[in-house]
Amino acid sequence: MGKSLIPPGGGDHIQAVDLKQALEERYLSYALSTIMHRALPDVRDGMKPVHRRIVYAMSEMGLRSNGSYKKCAKIVGEVMGNFHPHGDQSIYDALVRLAQDFSVRYPLAEGQGNFGNIDGDSAAAMRYTESKMTSVAELLIEGINEDAVDFRSTYDEENSEPVVLPGAFPNLLANGATGIAVGMATSIPPHNAAELCDAALALIRKPEATVEDLLHYVEGPDFPTGGVVIDSRESILESYKTGRGGFRVRAKWNVEDTGRGGYQIVVTEMPFQVQKSRLIEKIAELLIARKLPLLDDVRDESAEDVRLVLVPKSRTVDPTLLMESLFRLSELESRIPLNLNVLSMGKVPKVMNLAEVLSEWLAHRREVLQRRSRHRLAAIERRLELLSGFLIAYLNLDEVIRIIREEDEPKLELMKTFELTDIQAEAILNMRLRSLRKLEEMEIRKEFDTLTAEKADIEALLSSEAKQWQTVAWEIGNVRKTFSKETDLGRRRTTFAEAPVADLAAIEQAMIEKEPITVVISDKGWIRALKGHMSDYGSLQFKDGDALKLAFPAHTTDKIVIFTTGGKAYTLGADKLPGGRGHGEPIRIMVDMDNDQAVLTAFVHDPARKLLLASTPGNGFIVAETELVANTRKGKQIMNVSLPDEARLCVPVSGDHVAVIGANRKMLIFPLAQLPEMSRGKGVRLQRYKDGGIADIKCFAMEEGLTWEDSAGRMHNRKKDELTEWIADRAQAGRLVPKGFPRSGKFS
Repeated sequence: MGKSLIPPGGGDHIQAVDLKQALEERYLSYALSTIMHRALPDVRDGMKPVHRRIVYAMSEMGLRSNGSYKKCAKIVGEVMGNFHPHGDQSIYDALVRLAQDFSVRYPLAEGQGNFGNIDGDSAAAMRYTESKMTSVAELLIEGINEDAVDFRSTYDEENSEPVVLPGAFPNLLANGATGIAVGMATSIPPHNAAELCDAALALIRKPEATVEDLLHYVEGPDFPTGGVVIDSRESILESYKTGRGGFRVRAKWNVEDTGRGGYQIVVTEMPFQVQKSRLIEKIAELLIARKLPLLDDVRDESAEDVRLVLVPKSRTVDPTLLMESLFRLSELESRIPLNLNVLSMGKVPKVMNLAEVLSEWLAHRREVLQRRSRHRLAAIERRLELLSGFLIAYLNLDEVIRIIREEDEPKLELMKTFELTDIQAEAILNMRLRSLRKLEEMEIRKEFDTLTAEKADIEALLSSEAKQWQTVAWEIGNVRKTFSKETDLGRRRTTFAEAPVADLAAIEQAMIEKEPITVVISDKGWIRALKGHMSDYGSLQFKDGDALKLAFPAHTTDKIVIFTTGGKAYTLGADKLPGGRGHGEPIRIMVDMDNDQAVLTAFVHDPARKLLLASTPGNGFIVAETELVANTRKGKQIMNVSLPDEARLCVPVSGDHVAVIGANRKMLIFPLAQLPEMSRGKGVRLQRYKDGGIADIKCFAMEEGLTWEDSAGRMHNRKKDELTEWIADRAQAGRLVPKGFPRSGKFS
């Protein structure tokens, strides 16, 4: 027997707990902690706890924007020791990001040293780098010591920290945020601060303004790295209305002339959060994999600014087509999601729209104004109390001096004689002799009058909602001036454009290396593509019991259309066909083809061509070849047939007449115009049979006559006057074939 796990004393302190309930409670508390204290930003100041603590710690350390820098290790130590009980590296990573001008639209920390770069290189260790606050961070913290916000105890209950920052800057939308909590996530792209201030001012003027109204001011995201947003206004509006959506952002590029008719493409702005070095590696991999046949080389000539050079294969390459293929295959185009999931009033996680986010920020700014005003009012009242006491002392100076010199308890006597408060009496007793100058009395009277006027103004402000909003608007107007679009930091970096309309087929072809191949299909439905164009198919090998059904030349950029006996059409990219080393692969693996169907024919897709389809009982119609192209594995049903009937023939349409031959060796010729053109259907009767079905069909021009090949390989041709007895209307029985027509009943 092993050692008993029950402790001595019978295990009285062991408590049975329901595992399910315990897990639910613990996971719920973990989820709440992640949502509230880690992943989601507060709508009021746009910050997560770690960023708020970093900014507050820097403020407490006196690291103002006009002051000196301090080692990041010291800042991290201060944050970790006083406010944030987590790893130093996670705090330093957050601090580094606040200082990166390519990660944050309006940096909150100003870094000195290596803080990483757009290539994805990490920052130097915290012992080497230094940092301080920026003017943006100072705006966020403005009024923190004037009872602007609530404070709570820190984790060790030795200090206190702000629950939220006063937030005079619209940080949530201006700098954005990303985070993954438990069961929810947030993703907010950065925006232009001047535009946000304009929208906020519009919301103050018209509180019922809709998201549509606000989009007259907020054009869309404004990424620190620039780029071009190519979404429609409708799409952008829908994203901001619902709080969910996304933005397609492309790199900004232009064409540079290299002389002699040549050119190169230069990328000057990257999509947000795309690492340049990784992007170049990806493009190089695509070049090696021969997926970018229009591109010859990629070079990084970046210094301070981004300069990515793309060299085309030849001067005839269309630059728009080349860039469209790159946008499809690389991160030169990326999608930035929008998920405005934030903590409403710091407590409730919810997805908001643009108007709701700005309204909550404005409500917070008004509350901060009220709290700061009340704090100032209390300070003024305290000071006025002292000043009024001093004035009484000056007016009765001799009596005050007498009381102080002669009375045993001068404080009580002063209070009794002049009806002073305890605070006033204490202040008089603590007054210095030098303060008894006449000049000092005048200054006190002046300060008293000034403070009295200020007190009246604050009381008027606190009693009037209109004045409060007027003051909030004035504060926001000052921020608007500081970060106007005329300033270097405030100018809009991301532009908007319509995506150029390009031919999708041309783009797809531009992504495939054009090489000659021969497509081979066997009787049992195996397909492969051999390199080059073959002239002799006799050397092809197949599995036992299998043989060649058909083979034809093509190129890797072509689409291969496969038409089955069930009347279905399937499309395969020639570049995706299995190679010619083995026997290929069954077509049924590549497409969803029914077991009771077989391949009738296959050919290279020609969008300009039309086809004549015919089924075994002799029904048929004309179809444009573009209708046969199917974008899915399921294919497209073109000809409606049901067993035992099958699709029997598929021939290109040409000329002006149709010759049909039945299994009964009767031939009928009728005008092509009598056949309907359809995209799908059963078709119309081509030739009438008592029994049997159709054998062959051919389209021809009557002027040139009808041609066929006999069993000996000789060509026969009959002109119009020799075909008179077979010419009739569609759906007739026809007459027996002319002499010399092959016994097979086929035209070739």
